[in-house]
Amino acid sequence: MSTRFEGRVAIVTGSGGGIGEAYARALHAEGARVVIAELDAVSGRAVADDLGQGALFVATDVGDPASTDTMAAATIDAFGRIDHLVNNAAIFGDMELAGLTTVDYAYLDRFLQVNLLGALHCTRSVMGPMAEDGGGSIVNQSSTASWMGIAGFYGLAKAGLNFLTSSLAHELGGRNIRINAIAPGPTGTAAFDKQVPEAFRDPLVASLAIKRLGEPDDHVGPVLFLLSDEAQWVTGHVLAVDGGQVTRI
Repeated sequence: MSTRFEGRVAIVTGSGGGIGEAYARALHAEGARVVIAELDAVSGRAVADDLGQGALFVATDVGDPASTDTMAAATIDAFGRIDHLVNNAAIFGDMELAGLTTVDYAYLDRFLQVNLLGALHCTRSVMGPMAEDGGGSIVNQSSTASWMGIAGFYGLAKAGLNFLTSSLAHELGGRNIRINAIAPGPTGTAAFDKQVPEAFRDPLVASLAIKRLGEPDDHVGPVLFLLSDEAQWVTGHVLAVDGGQVTRI
């Protein structure tokens, strides 16, 4: 078992289930102490308890800067440092279905606070401790929806997240903080099952170059690479992990 993250501390938001849980488990398995930063206390605490020593649950609403500041402070209190952040938390499984011209404005405001600005809130909360200990790395969870132009306000948030990734990479590079993103394609999770009707799945899979849905573990290797020192000269990059759903030349 690799120990690339031995002695490191990582925060993974939205890691009470799905892809975020897979990230947290993989980081812990490679030696990191991991903070399960999760809004759902039941699921978040269950993951932290299952991981055991070196894991901590912190109730976190990424849409609230005061909550992300508390998240960072709790991490420092428990583990003394912050080396890595994965901005995974998002509203998706229970996302309302509406277009940009019909979505309720109050809902849209909350959605963007979480799915776009949540990554900024978390980054601002951790960047001071990261820089004080020599730097660190951040990975944002984007989506292939950011390039497809058909996903309404979900795609809008993810497209904004791609820009945020590039902009923050330049803004924080001088502090030795790297920021990249991955853009998952269709991945079989409980949230995906809620959003995508069964009848749409076979045509969706048929459109992919690799003819299957993704699995959470398909995203683990790319994220751990981007977080690790193996990617020490990679920043501002958005990596599609999508079975060939989107081809960019």
